[in-house]
Amino acid sequence: MSDFLFSPPPPAAAPIRGQAQRFPIHRIFCVGRNYEAHAKEMGGVVDREAPFYFTKSAIHYAPSGSTIAYSPGTTNYHYEMELVVAIGKAGFRIAEAQALEHVFGYACGLDMTRRDLQAAAKEKQRPWDIAKDVEQSAVLGDIAPASEIGHPTHAHIELRVNGQTKQSADVSQLIHNVPAVIAHLSQYYHLRPGDLIYTGTPEGVGPVKPGDRLEGSIEGVGTIAAQVDAAF
Repeated sequence: MSDFLFSPPPPAAAPIRGQAQRFPIHRIFCVGRNYEAHAKEMGGVVDREAPFYFTKSAIHYAPSGSTIAYSPGTTNYHYEMELVVAIGKAGFRIAEAQALEHVFGYACGLDMTRRDLQAAAKEKQRPWDIAKDVEQSAVLGDIAPASEIGHPTHAHIELRVNGQTKQSADVSQLIHNVPAVIAHLSQYYHLRPGDLIYTGTPEGVGPVKPGDRLEGSIEGVGTIAAQVDAAF
């Protein structure tokens, strides 16, 4: 007889570029409004004092190349292209000067968002979970080890929908850069190997519809792609 009432889901694990081993995903943290132009297009105030976060469940991971469903309950489903940090070394209250020692690698990510539900939650001052913690909404490309690519501080980030460029920026425009985010987040959480940090999206976010093809890239990091299907 099994120890479990029902079969537990298999662990989410992302491919590592050039390696047979995979990266087990522990938690997914996301930084909000971390590019000034995106904060402004969302009607938000640019906060340079400290980053803020929301989370996604690891079960919502979808590998690059997936066909993802148009999320139910929304009529305004948005793409958000992001640089993702993969944590490979545990740490708590990490000094910013040592933050990059905790990075295993980097990847391209898509933070898919029910924008209409997010706007409704904001209006009522409610949490964003129903807009962000969404099935198949954490699309992730292969993880490129930092030991091979270094730590990107100036790299072009781009997202195309059906071949048309929608987002185009540079990761140097992050309000809170990678070391600052790791140092700040680790004041509140014991970071562990397997944690992912989606660092925020540039301006140019917008809606998708069933049949759309999403393709993105970050210079020196990699690429990402997803096909939008009909709703579940």
